[in-house]
This record gives sequence, C-alpha cells and structure tokens, in this order.
Amino acid sequence: MNIECPLPLDQLATESEEVIRLGHGSGGELTQRLLRDFIFPYIDNRWIQQGHDSASLPVDKGSLVFTTDSFVVSPLFFPGGDIGKLAVYGTVNDLAMSGARPKYLSCGLILEEGLPIKTLVRIMYSMGNAAAEVGVQLVTGDTKVVERGKGDGIYINTSGIGVLQATREISPQQIAASDVIILSGDIGRHGMAVMAQREGLEFESPLLSDCASLCDPVAALLAAGVEVHCLRDLTRGGLATALVELAETSGMGIQVEEDCIPVSEPVQGACELLGLDPMYVANEGRFILFVPAQQQQQALEILAAIPVSTGSCVIGQVRSLTSADVTLRNPIGCERLLYRLPGEQLPRIC
Repeated sequence: MNIECPLPLDQLATESEEVIRLGHGSGGELTQRLLRDFIFPYIDNRWIQQGHDSASLPVDKGSLVFTTDSFVVSPLFFPGGDIGKLAVYGTVNDLAMSGARPKYLSCGLILEEGLPIKTLVRIMYSMGNAAAEVGVQLVTGDTKVVERGKGDGIYINTSGIGVLQATREISPQQIAASDVIILSGDIGRHGMAVMAQREGLEFESPLLSDCASLCDPVAALLAAGVEVHCLRDLTRGGLATALVELAETSGMGIQVEEDCIPVSEPVQGACELLGLDPMYVANEGRFILFVPAQQQQQALEILAAIPVSTGSCVIGQVRSLTSADVTLRNPIGCERLLYRLPGEQLPRIC
C-alpha cells in the first residue's frame, strides 16, 4: 500500500509554490494559502472578502436566469484562449442566449496533484480579466485536489446567474415561418485551433480560437427593440448540430445556403487536410439569431458595429411547419439534409 501524507509547512517552502499537492485540498493551512495567494487575488471583490460559504447577492427587479457548465479542454492553453477564459465566456454566453445580462458566477476547481502553481495563477489571472471585461463577478466557489493521474491538470465548473433583459420570450418555440437566420461570423475556429495545438500541427496561416463573450451584441439587439425569436451559441457539434436541434425543438423546417456560410481560409484548409466538415466543428464565440425578415437589415447593422459580430450575415431562413429538418443548398441548387454530429468528431474542445 502506498500512502502519501502532505509534508509539514516548513518542508513545503519551495514545493508548495511550484506544484499542487494533496494537502492543498485538505481544507487546512495549505488550502487557505492556495486561496489567499493564488486564487483570490485574481477574482477579488466584496463577496469573496466575506469569507463565507455562500454569497448573498443583490439583483435587479425581474426574472433571474441560471446556468451551469463544466470545462475540461485539453490543452489548457491554445491560440486565442485558455480554459480560464473559456469557463467565463462559455457560461456568460449561455446566459446571453436566453436574453439575460450576466451578473454573478461561481467557480469550482478540480486540481490534479502536480499541477504547477504558475499554471493555476495564469488561469486565474485569465478568468479575472475575462470577468472584468464582461462586467460579471466571480463571487463563490470550491476547490478540490485529486491524486496524480486522476485528472488532467485542472477541470473548472462555473455556474452563472443573470437578470433577464428580454421583454419577450427567446426560445426555439418562438421561431416562426419566414424568420431569417443570421450567423454572427465565420465558423470552425475554436475546434481547429484546439486540435492543431493538441496534436502539434502547424499550418501556413495561424489558427486562432474565436473564444469571446457574446453579451454585447445580444444586449445591443435587445436595447434596439429587435424582435429576437431565438438565439443559440455554436459550441459542441458546430453550426449544423445547432440548426438540427432547433428545427426539431421548434417543429419548423430550416434551409441554409452553403455559399453564405463564412469559413476562413486557414480553417477551410485545415478541415480539407484532416477530412473534417467546418459545419460540425466547434465554436466558442459565434451564435445564430432568428428574427423576422423585416428586421433583418436593422439586426445586421447593429451586429456589424460590434467587434465580435462584425462579420454577421444571413445564411438562411425558416421554411414551414411541414417538415422539421434542415437542408443545405449548394451554389448550383442541390440540397442535402443536415444531421446531428454522429460521434465525437473533435473531443475535449470545452
């Protein structure tokens, strides 16, 4: 039997600053040092300073929106982002897709013994910066440590609370016949950037993740009074899977135009080389929007003025109630049905 006990504090003078040890998850002095020196400095606010097991939060009048998500991406750092930034943006984006303004996040850390402290600090710094950018507060959390080999460096769970901004319901059930579908930018960046980094692939043009907050374009659309019927961020399964899910949930048919869907040259080239379809590659900073046709131009003008959605374009429309499927029409008029992602084409992208 191999039993390992945390070393006394005086013997950890150098080791505890370098890597995570089991003692950091004991709830004792090492845990407090971890929180005090390497986590709290990057998410400092009055709720964290209370040192309580939960946070009592002020909220605006109206309805609350609540979501939770977990992040296990490998590698932890990739061109255009990292697991910390991804955890913040991924959670606030889920709130934004319901028409909510994000207010507060929790953060649960599962740390593997042996994780370098400098890696944890880098991730927490990134989370703090991302939260400050969005205007959301990380107010409570939890930290656990697992034995070496039982994790993958670090896993993060974040839960989010937002205040509903939309004055009408935003959901798949609100999708209507003749709605136009707007895509907020080119697709496939995140999945291909993560794959290239993980597998050590090098391409002539760099692949950068689109990891970003989607709160600003959604808030601008709602503030302008655009009649938003449905929003969906394009994460696992990519654009194709999101469209199929929405068609099935709404009971509406959807048609999209292949030549209207923007794919950057680096992503297109990488997908062709690896035999992947950009329609099924993950994104972390793109969404689709369903609006009445008469508000198409207004929505496009609003989105074009915001950096994260400046490449927005119309890619298709809702057809009818007769068949809840998604067809992709190519430039010569041939159509094919789109289906859900059949397997895990690109694992561990979030």
